[in-house]
Amino acid sequence: MDMQGRVALVLGVAKKRSIAWAIAERLHRAGARVAFTYQGERLEKNVRELAEQLDPEALVMPCDVTRDEDIQAAVAGVGERYGRLDAVVHAVAFAPSEDLKGRFTDTSRAGYGIAQDVSAYSLIALAREAQPYLEKDGGSLLTLTYYGAEKVVLGYKVMGVAKAALEANVRYLAAELGPLGIRVNAISAGPVNTLAARGVPGFTHMLKHHAERAPLRRNVTTAEIAETALFLLSPASSGITGEIIHVDAGFHIMAM
Repeated sequence: MDMQGRVALVLGVAKKRSIAWAIAERLHRAGARVAFTYQGERLEKNVRELAEQLDPEALVMPCDVTRDEDIQAAVAGVGERYGRLDAVVHAVAFAPSEDLKGRFTDTSRAGYGIAQDVSAYSLIALAREAQPYLEKDGGSLLTLTYYGAEKVVLGYKVMGVAKAALEANVRYLAAELGPLGIRVNAISAGPVNTLAARGVPGFTHMLKHHAERAPLRRNVTTAEIAETALFLLSPASSGITGEIIHVDAGFHIMAM
């Protein structure tokens, strides 16, 4: 799975333990040049320090995915620096914490809209801006989802609905962009102890339950998720699009 000479844009790196960082690191080791975005000044220092570990000259740009102009600027920045874009990793999601703590029926209209905008619509906006670059050499878009999009996961609430929309976006984008040679897929990862995951009520119990029920009797690692991401972003998966690939130690196949 050689990515030599290819360029990847990764959105969503926050900390060293984040899934997005594991994917970026794996892409770099496979030979790709990796560009990064960060959301807000609070995360800028972390992202810049991590990016410099891979490449002191790595492109690092601000990007609030609720702003079309930020997405446009980020994609254009990659194009100006490298002249191409072959792979895009969409690893951003958000819902207000108060909408994850109460009853689902108490989800605020504003909170619902924010969750959909950040977690689902942003993939469409990103695909639109990246299309002119990705279609040149048959590029690939990848996003991250979770089993809460398919089944009820207590505590996930409005994020589960947003992830369900995200998975539908993957299928519709794959159908529309496929004739242009662009592939769109998602990884449905098992629970991983990241900064974002710790915001989900009952997350510690979720980890324990997953490890007890999954056929492999354990949780997955960010490294395992990153290996699958590399496959889906590389030419090795050239015949795969519109798929939701589960990397969850087999948890999703279980019923009783």
